[in-house]
Amino acid sequence: MSGIKEAVFSKKAAPIGAPYSQAIKYNGMIFCSGTTPVNPQGELVGVKEKDVQAQTHQVLKNISGLLEDCGSSMEKVLKVNVFIKDMNDFKAINDVYATYFPDPKPCRTCVEVARLPLDVLVEIEVTAAQ
Repeated sequence: MSGIKEAVFSKKAAPIGAPYSQAIKYNGMIFCSGTTPVNPQGELVGVKEKDVQAQTHQVLKNISGLLEDCGSSMEKVLKVNVFIKDMNDFKAINDVYATYFPDPKPCRTCVEVARLPLDVLVEIEVTAAQ
C-alpha cells in the first residue's frame, strides 16, 4: 500500500453494531460501507410503514453526513451500489435518489436482493473522491 488507510466513523450516520468501518479513506478515495435507513440515534426509519422513499432519504442523509466528515460530499461520489428488496420500488427510489446527486450523476448499479439487514427495503454504498 502506498497510502495510509484511515477508518472514519461519523455521528452523522447510523451507529454500527458489527466489525466494520463506516468508511475507509485511502489515497484520496473514500469507500463507504453499505448504509441502511437507521438514523444517527439508532432508530429504523420507515420500516413499519414499509416506506421505501423515507428509507431512501435516511440512507442518503447518512451517506451525505459521513462523506462530509470524510472531507467530501455527494458531488464527489463516483460510483453507487443500490441494493433493493423489491425491483417494483425502483422508480420510488430513483425519485428520491435523483434529488441527492447533481449532474453528472455518478455511475450506479442497482440490484434486487433476497433480504437486507434488519429487513429494510434499501441499502446503498458509495465510492467518492476526497
